[in-house]
Amino acid sequence: MSSIFGSPIQLAPVKKARIEIIPLIDVIFFLLATFVLFTLSLNKIQSVPVNLPQASAAAPKDQEDTSVVIQVSDGDAAFWNKEPISLAEIAPRLANYKANTPLPRVLVSGDDRARYGNVIKVLDEVRLAGIATVTIETAYRASGR
Repeated sequence: MSSIFGSPIQLAPVKKARIEIIPLIDVIFFLLATFVLFTLSLNKIQSVPVNLPQASAAAPKDQEDTSVVIQVSDGDAAFWNKEPISLAEIAPRLANYKANTPLPRVLVSGDDRARYGNVIKVLDEVRLAGIATVTIETAYRASGR
């Protein structure tokens, strides 16, 4: 190749195309942060109001514990303070307990064979009896103990 004057023409070297990654990473992080903030704003936190117990001085030793433990087992079986009863006996016993106790307290638990529906029935019976202090035990307890 020669020019008009006979000297060779110098062609510029051909540059290869490059993809710049740093701006691409910036855009990806921006989109990720926007997506995270948007999804967090969509979550509605729903909760159930719970009255948590307050710390107080220990009860005197001479005060008798009158709380009742109702343990639900399989089928129609339940235990009232370790005494075997049927689920049908719980409502009249709760009414009698509420009438004869100034501060009725109930602990509801279920053994490893208890059905969820029966535990809910017992909780409903406690609510219908008008007993406000109810505790649900979450620890494992063998049947009848």
